[in-house]
Amino acid sequence: MVVVRRRWFQTPWEFRESALFTAVVLCLGFVMEYATSGSGIALPRLPVNAIALSAFAVLILSIGLGFRNTPAVKWFGGIPLGLSLIFGIAVLSLLGGILPQEAVLSGSLPARLGIHKIFSSWPFALVVLLFLANLGLSLSWKLIPFKVQNIQFILFHAGFWIALSCGIFGSSDLQRLVVPIEEGKASNLGYTMESDTPQPLPFSVFLHDFSLEEYPPQLLLYDPHSDKLLMDKSKTTLEVRKGTTASWNGIEVLVLDYMPSALPGEGGIPQPADRSTGIPFAKVKITTGATQREAWISTGSPKLRPDAAQLGNLYLIMVPGTPKSFRSAVTVQDTQGNAVMANLEVNKPVNFKEWKLYQMGYDEKAGRWSKLSLIEVIRDPWLPAVYLGFFMIMAGNILFFWTGIKRKEVAA
Repeated sequence: MVVVRRRWFQTPWEFRESALFTAVVLCLGFVMEYATSGSGIALPRLPVNAIALSAFAVLILSIGLGFRNTPAVKWFGGIPLGLSLIFGIAVLSLLGGILPQEAVLSGSLPARLGIHKIFSSWPFALVVLLFLANLGLSLSWKLIPFKVQNIQFILFHAGFWIALSCGIFGSSDLQRLVVPIEEGKASNLGYTMESDTPQPLPFSVFLHDFSLEEYPPQLLLYDPHSDKLLMDKSKTTLEVRKGTTASWNGIEVLVLDYMPSALPGEGGIPQPADRSTGIPFAKVKITTGATQREAWISTGSPKLRPDAAQLGNLYLIMVPGTPKSFRSAVTVQDTQGNAVMANLEVNKPVNFKEWKLYQMGYDEKAGRWSKLSLIEVIRDPWLPAVYLGFFMIMAGNILFFWTGIKRKEVAA
């Protein structure tokens, strides 16, 4: 039996030619990136990108339906090329995930090849564009003539095409800004992470109040010579409460009393105070060998120095607890007078027109006395289209499993 080996570029083209084509496209993309000094691709904004995507979809659909029997078009919309392009996208995504996507030395080889911003580089753009063309061609052949048994394929692949294309083409319209606001003031200026230049917003945010809740403070031993905090023998976080015990080498500590909000009083004994001004105090009994003594320690605040108990060359201190939750009471108002009052919390955004407002941060040095709130505002007009694509993919998967179960029932 004579085995005839298939020659390169013998029609119909298969995986070898598809893999070579993908490799050539990647090389061409890096050559274009190098020739443009690593400037990458600046995508247009609405409505230009929407028009370009619509024209691209119509072009692919027309080619798929008008030249469906042409060998070149059949190969271009076939599985071998599709899998090769997916592998190319995966390799570039792996590079983008492993290598830091941040500014590098201008003029260096990584900068000129666009390695530091792979997802806006020419190689990534070319491979994704060709994959969308491949996916669109295969989809067009299932759309017309329409058959009911093709619904699952259409839902999955059309959803994938919509989610990927809208996510890529719409990335230039994504706005993500940080709005710093002080209590009792309003601001309509946002800043990006990359620039200190303010950008005006179509609305203003007025901060009525910022509040922060903390976990109980922690008990630690501080060594000023090594500038280190020493944990007790249990190596666990010790939250200060009445009855809390801690031990270090030769040192035993017992919390006799705990006041979550107090101010220094006469004779050094703290007195209860309002939470807005008070700080945590704890009365501790310290045992070192045969010696015992009692002392009051505190966390301090921006206006009050902390109290610590000196133990030779060490200090027993109480540090503020980690943030438990923080929120901002705000009023969001646009230029037409439309206003919304809301409490912003972490992972609980508030919608206003096309924008989402998130509680992002605060003045960490001031802690719970912070008068500054950092609010992140995000606008992504393409997000509904991306969600539509995801829902279509889910519907296609559900239909796939449902038809599979039905087939098993019929076979049984």
